[in-house]
Amino acid sequence: MTKPFHFADALLDWFDHYGRKNLPWQQNPTPYHVWLSEIMLQQTQVSTVIDYYTRFIQRFPNVYSLAEAKQDDVLAYWSGLGYYARARNLHKTAQIVSADYTGAFPETLEELINLPGIGRSTAGAILTLAYHQKYPILDGNVKRVLTRFFAIDGWPGNKKVEDSLWEKAESLLPDKRIANYIQAQMDLGATLCTRSKPDCPRCPLQSHCLAYNNGNPTAYPEKKPKKAIPTRTCYWLVCQNNDELFMEQRPSTGIWGGLWSFPERPDKQDLMAYCEQTLHFSIDSIEELPEMTHVFSHFRLMIRPLLIKSRINAVTDNSIGNWYKINDIMQLGLPAPVRSFLHTLQ
Repeated sequence: MTKPFHFADALLDWFDHYGRKNLPWQQNPTPYHVWLSEIMLQQTQVSTVIDYYTRFIQRFPNVYSLAEAKQDDVLAYWSGLGYYARARNLHKTAQIVSADYTGAFPETLEELINLPGIGRSTAGAILTLAYHQKYPILDGNVKRVLTRFFAIDGWPGNKKVEDSLWEKAESLLPDKRIANYIQAQMDLGATLCTRSKPDCPRCPLQSHCLAYNNGNPTAYPEKKPKKAIPTRTCYWLVCQNNDELFMEQRPSTGIWGGLWSFPERPDKQDLMAYCEQTLHFSIDSIEELPEMTHVFSHFRLMIRPLLIKSRINAVTDNSIGNWYKINDIMQLGLPAPVRSFLHTLQ
């Protein structure tokens, strides 16, 4: 007699043979390690996260060390991972957990999702992987697996579709080995049920996957409806005085919040007055450097760097920024295009 198909059993059996078990955050899955890895893995691939995670843990081995650090230091270790609100929220949450929970992450869904940067899926990952409680998760990999298995139409970011996925995810949870099961879901989406080239012949769910049996697995999940991406232009004022460059820290909210960058202007009008009256130095010469493009999720930024040879005025008290040698700048929290530009400037 053929054994009836059971989603969780099939997935766990596959995980025992083929699942990933050597990722750095799996070796000691404390709530701190799970939380940090889950935040880093949002919008970022495992291959990229591994090195960042390893360096971050070496510098901030526990929630107290992260809470006590300066935001600049946290952003410097996050520099290049993008979506910097994640790093700012990490820092805030570490401070709350240290102060209000004596360094121990809460063990309820409600308390976890009230912490900055932790949503339902990240909270579920902490509760299952670290505390072995029975909760679903719904990251990008799991959404892809479920939309294909059940042939769910619609973009997963749509609330109605997402609600349906949460119901499916909860209904499939096993009573035992919950941490392995949650990891298996993520692993299957990351290694076999990939976005463009799913390896269906090796998938343990293939026999009951509706998308596969319909012959169109890559039709799921549906893509986000496209919008035209607007283009913005800005000028970077790359102000140089001998071997130092002038850097300013961006506001704590908005694009690249809290990171260090060059002063920006929307155009080249009144550059002389801006440098003298706001930045407190005079312009000796201006050279236009090659244009750069940086693409965000919702707009494209055209960057036009201006190399400005400067002379510091007698009044040097400047609350906007500071002068740094390039090697010192590299220790700051920098957006990826700033770091890349500095390498070419060197």
